[in-house]
Amino acid sequence: MAQGCLKCLKYTMCVVNFLCFICGTAVLGFGIYMLNFKMDSLLPSLAELNVSSALLISGIIITCVSFLGFLGALKENRCLLLTFFLLLFILMLVELTAACLLLVYENKIGAWVEKDLTNGLTRNSTAISKDWDLVQVTLDCCGVHNYSDWRNGVPDSCCTTNPCGPNPVYKPMGCLDKVKTWFEENFLSTGISVIVICIIEVLGMCFAMTLFCHISRSGLGYKL
Repeated sequence: MAQGCLKCLKYTMCVVNFLCFICGTAVLGFGIYMLNFKMDSLLPSLAELNVSSALLISGIIITCVSFLGFLGALKENRCLLLTFFLLLFILMLVELTAACLLLVYENKIGAWVEKDLTNGLTRNSTAISKDWDLVQVTLDCCGVHNYSDWRNGVPDSCCTTNPCGPNPVYKPMGCLDKVKTWFEENFLSTGISVIVICIIEVLGMCFAMTLFCHISRSGLGYKL
């Protein structure tokens, strides 16, 4: 009975980590594809942080961690399982720390983002203009708070009709306000998603440690 449960646990870990590896590979591939568009960061203080780099980092982390979990469970390797456990533990600590910092310094972070986005509007860059156009069309917003944030001329993506007519009507809500409103409206679902991710990580750590202890008792510590 116990052996059957452990085998079920082992193959469950293999299947789940294999699916995570596929998802991580897809995210990584999409990040590499996005590099062709040479997107710049909308935040001048974080010049290296953009959509493509964020996707690349996320894809690399997901693929590496899930590959360790898959191979460790499949080969019943204590070293790989322990590494998988430690990486998941570190990831969960980073996520919880980031969440706590966001809650504690919410106002300061919001003010910094607002200031940085406003400064970014004044930069004369074709790539930045295209990124802002994409954001404003996708979110149906204009500027950080409203069209007056555009000191160098309001782009056509700010108008309710594109291109702007002789008497332009600008979108009333700024992009930062739009994002804040979206988070406020979806606060519950966002919180549930974070909790679900943490539960999955905790289950992954429990499964890995259970297999690790079983392998240690059976004397198959570094079976390849």
